[in-house]
Amino acid sequence: MQTPARIAATAVLVASLAAGVTACGQGGAGGAAPAPDVSVRGTTAPATPRGTPAAMDRSVPTGLRIPAAGVDAHAMLRLGLDADHELEVPPVGKAEQPGWWTGSPTPGQKGAAVLVAHYDTARGPALLRNIAKVRAGDRIEVPRADGSTAAFEVREIQQVNKKDFPTNKVYAATDRPTLRLITCGGPIVDGHRSDNIVLFADLVGD
Repeated sequence: MQTPARIAATAVLVASLAAGVTACGQGGAGGAAPAPDVSVRGTTAPATPRGTPAAMDRSVPTGLRIPAAGVDAHAMLRLGLDADHELEVPPVGKAEQPGWWTGSPTPGQKGAAVLVAHYDTARGPALLRNIAKVRAGDRIEVPRADGSTAAFEVREIQQVNKKDFPTNKVYAATDRPTLRLITCGGPIVDGHRSDNIVLFADLVGD
């Protein structure tokens, strides 16, 4: 359970965040062939009749599985904020690994856990190269250090210009266990993808 102190600290961090994942996605700079420009249709899944599972105890994430996108990562990086208060992203050399923002709850805990993964980098396509195949209702699984798996169902998919990133919607505390997975999309503008793609998902069990 999130304590009042943790909720307050999260609120401060949300207020300090400059924007979305601005450094994510560097197209095909450096001679590598870029991934195709990606655009997803914003969708929202209908509410399910089942209740929300109980929040899980804190346990750090150790991987990421998204069957619809062919993702099966067996590691999870820990990410913070950079000097500009922007969310860090996995380094280019680890573009096949997702990252967890350590300022957010662990996946399965009450609140909004935030994960980040590359669509592509200067070296070409990356972990979420098939993000366009994900649909509302698809499953996201996050293995955790305690041996459990937090399973989520995609409720909403949103693609926005990085200048219009919905900071509060993505990072603000929630009253139930949720997940936000952020990557990049859109065309390459000045060497970077112009948009962020966000998957909003709800805990459905382990």
